Amino acid sequence: MPAVFLGHGNPMNALEHNRYGDAWERFADDAPRPKAILAISAHWYVPMSAVTAMQEPRTIHDFSGFPDELFALEYPAPGDPLLAARVAELLSPTEIALDAETWGLDHGTWSVLSHLYPEADIPVVQLSLHAGEPLSYHLALGEALAPLREEGIMIVASGNVVHNLSLMDLSQQNRAAAWARRFDEAAREFMVRDPASLAELAQLPEYPLAVPTPEHFLPLAYLAGLAQAAGGGVRTLIEGYDRGSLSMTSYVLDN
Repeated sequence: MPAVFLGHGNPMNALEHNRYGDAWERFADDAPRPKAILAISAHWYVPMSAVTAMQEPRTIHDFSGFPDELFALEYPAPGDPLLAARVAELLSPTEIALDAETWGLDHGTWSVLSHLYPEADIPVVQLSLHAGEPLSYHLALGEALAPLREEGIMIVASGNVVHNLSLMDLSQQNRAAAWARRFDEAAREFMVRDPASLAELAQLPEYPLAVPTPEHFLPLAYLAGLAQAAGGGVRTLIEGYDRGSLSMTSYVLDN
């Protein structure tokens, strides 16, 4: 079962028809239908590792300033408490809390799944990003999740390789500043050739600009860990930029 990192960008991608959504839809059309999905989103960034374990996760609209149509969007996928327990088992002895009532599916998850599986008929659980742990922690968790792929579970990580809202330039739609392009291209080299060395990106001079806060970058570490477990790199699903300081680059691990 493949695993993916999808650059989700603007929440409006959930409603718009653009080349990113089209690429995600083609990927789902070509991939085997999963039994369930484990989602890792930039938007559940908390001081603990947890996994949603409710039967009916709510759709979370964790943003402001967008059209009413986006707030009305629901993604009523069922949960999967058994999968949540399996995730906790695989990640042991790391403590993983089973969240049966607090969270749900945030827009980092449903904005991409609404393109992959618009019928919302595949069970979904979401894994949090532990805000107090380094990149190596997330790489190790990604590697430990590898058996799920053999069990028919698709792993979908959602973030952005480059994500700096303070430097956005609304006149630069579908374009990137030079520093953003350099960092995204360097990340691509690591992910395709040596994802286990992803932490070395922090040594690049563009890193503080590309990753001013870690939450959008960390989901990529899960795909890198999965690639390390598989003994190879990943392929690019789609590349692109938006508003000067966002990378929409997405990756797939097939092997």
